Amino acid sequence: MDFFIYVICFGVGLLFAIMSACSSHIFGGHEGHLDVGASGHAEAGYSNEVTGFSPLSPTVIATFVTAFGGLGMVLSRFALTSSPWISAPLAALGGLGIAGGVFAFFNRVFQIAESSSESKVASLMGMTATVISPIPQNGVGEIAYVQAGTRYTAPAREEHGAAVANGQVVKISRVVGTEFFVVPA
Repeated sequence: MDFFIYVICFGVGLLFAIMSACSSHIFGGHEGHLDVGASGHAEAGYSNEVTGFSPLSPTVIATFVTAFGGLGMVLSRFALTSSPWISAPLAALGGLGIAGGVFAFFNRVFQIAESSSESKVASLMGMTATVISPIPQNGVGEIAYVQAGTRYTAPAREEHGAAVANGQVVKISRVVGTEFFVVPA
């Protein structure tokens, strides 16, 4: 009976992994993207939230279930660990270890990806830009800037709320969310 439970866990975890892989290509399960519309508007931003990867994500849970089932099937075949009182805790520990490894791997990948985008936004501070849509007093206009040879546009406010005319050269002082704050150059 315990072997059957391990087979079910292994099968459910494996089936979930296969379905997730196939459905992500069919339904476009990729979350990260950069939107650049027809007007050339690019959105960039910074927040204090760490994207990371959750230890309770479906991927980590499915990894645990699959590893628990697979290890349980193997352990239940050896005479020394054939008792479910021995094989189940060992399979659970092994499953936790493998799921922990998957969590650590994906968490590191997401941290590297996040830090690289943050550093690109941080490199914008002090960069010059041109106002392409006038910034009204205490309002939002639009700027254009060039980074790494590519021209981007972004919504912008004057740092102190002053109006800035079209065509003026400004410096980017900070970025909050998708909004750029500028000062006269």
